[in-house]
Amino acid sequence: MRGKMRFDAPDCDAPLASEDGLVFQPHMSEDTQTHTISEARANILSEIGDQVTLVAASKRQPDDRIEAALEAGQRVFGENRVQEAQSRWEPRRSAHSDLELRLIGPLQTNKAEDAVQLFDVIETLDREKLLKALIKAVEKTGASAPDLLIQVNTGDEPQKGGVSVDGLAALLKTARETYPGQVTGLMCIPPAEEPAAPHFVLLKKLADQHELSTVSMGMSGDYALAARLGATHVRVGTALFGARDY
Repeated sequence: MRGKMRFDAPDCDAPLASEDGLVFQPHMSEDTQTHTISEARANILSEIGDQVTLVAASKRQPDDRIEAALEAGQRVFGENRVQEAQSRWEPRRSAHSDLELRLIGPLQTNKAEDAVQLFDVIETLDREKLLKALIKAVEKTGASAPDLLIQVNTGDEPQKGGVSVDGLAALLKTARETYPGQVTGLMCIPPAEEPAAPHFVLLKKLADQHELSTVSMGMSGDYALAARLGATHVRVGTALFGARDY
């Protein structure tokens, strides 16, 4: 195969601890850290249920936490940057053939070739220029075309990636007609200063309207809510790994 906090786009999680104490000390032993991540993962899975996939948002996480998550059984990971993902996962592919890697951060067109060769799913398609770059990259490299999700800017935020709600239908139509792989769903990152629920409801409604099966929404502070409102995938960093050390 190719999870009260504050978030700042495009990061999946801000470096803050949750109120339930899921904070890792800098010198925690490997056994203790594995146990803690394993417990956190089990708690998240119990909250989201069997029908929702936990995507571990592993941006800037140190190797010991990545290994602890793998030891706990986590196999679906989300990365924000292509170069960081290459250095982290290319050496681990042979040992973990069942990994699923998902790009959950913005993608520049000049990184398209690397992205299609590394990721199983790209969740952040948001413009026709990027779509054309991905098509060209698949043709040039001969890579299996990753599944695509279209990122929707549900809050109409000018500083954030994502196609507008009004522009979704046209981009989806073009992608379905021209991309050699599958467009399977939608993704969103709600505005940090607004309640997430209306954005989750909107994204699920749009996915249903366009007959798309995958709905990627929800992060550390609201993954349980997202699961209740129709998410198929939640992207969780801090609540799984603990706050990042900077």
